[in-house]
Amino acid sequence: MSEGQKFQLGTIGALSLSVVSSVSIVICNKALISTLGFTFATTLTSWHLLVTFCSLHVALWMKMFEHKPFDPRAVMGFGILNGISIGLLNLSLGFNSVGFYQMTKLAIIPCTVLLETLFFRKMFSRKIQFSLTILLLGVGIATVTDLQLNMLGSVLSLLAVITTCVAQIMTNTIQKKFKVSSTQLLYQSCPYQAITLFVTGPFLDGLLTNQNVFAFKYTSQVVFFIVLSCLISVSVNFSTFLVIGKTSPVTYQVLGHLKTCLVLAFGYVLLKDPFNWRNILGIMVAVIGMVVYSYFCSIETQQKASETSSTQLPQMKESEKDPLIAVENGSGVLSDGGGGVQKTAAPVWNSNKEF
Repeated sequence: MSEGQKFQLGTIGALSLSVVSSVSIVICNKALISTLGFTFATTLTSWHLLVTFCSLHVALWMKMFEHKPFDPRAVMGFGILNGISIGLLNLSLGFNSVGFYQMTKLAIIPCTVLLETLFFRKMFSRKIQFSLTILLLGVGIATVTDLQLNMLGSVLSLLAVITTCVAQIMTNTIQKKFKVSSTQLLYQSCPYQAITLFVTGPFLDGLLTNQNVFAFKYTSQVVFFIVLSCLISVSVNFSTFLVIGKTSPVTYQVLGHLKTCLVLAFGYVLLKDPFNWRNILGIMVAVIGMVVYSYFCSIETQQKASETSSTQLPQMKESEKDPLIAVENGSGVLSDGGGGVQKTAAPVWNSNKEF
């Protein structure tokens, strides 16, 4: 099996794991929050991250992956920023209507595209932009209802969008810059994210719910769903870093909106949630946008791969003609063939994203 085929299978596996785990945790958290009344989302997220870190520590002890330390300042900054973005998203939901909160999540994609264009000179073709527009339109139709604006809520939403975009771009950038896997990055950043939310979580939850997380009555049923939610979160957190590392922050956000549509459809089919023609139309439009986006990304990836191979072939032929050039470039050709050349990839969860 070629490297390209392995990469494609790995990407499909990461996307599938992200969808399944995210939809599962939504179902679990819906039962925990709506049915059992445990509304402390930020504190629950900190527990998710603590369990994730402990699970990865056991995996490291079992030598399932290799610990690869790198710039501690980058890890600390990234972890704290990720924790702050989660807290701001929860605050945005608390101080805004559900409709405006959905608009906040929709704004993450165009903001990410803008930041990557300005600071990383990344170009998005008109076809990609068109498919993203279709997707956002569909999700907007399906999820956005009332739009009640207020100054504090708008500021919190703006900060949430910016911090989330930067954190997701950093996830992709750090993995490529320091050549670390998603597991290695998650293992090192988890403690900083968990501590940030563990300290601020009870305060934020108390502010939003007027309840004390430590005074809540923890029945056996509540404890069961909390433990289940934490176990599923290991897969959710891991798949987030995996998807962003293998693809891009924009693709991760596209996947996130697809999961939103799947959750809406699941709620209607199995839980008999209220549903109307807007939800159905929006989901259909969003799925079309997702399919078109995936198709254009696949086409562009194949084009880039063919361009890369066509530029490398003349260089190899020239090196074969001149023995001196072959000697000087031999190590470079061998290292490139062994993985030195960065493969062109087709265009991360924090548990709060699903609340």
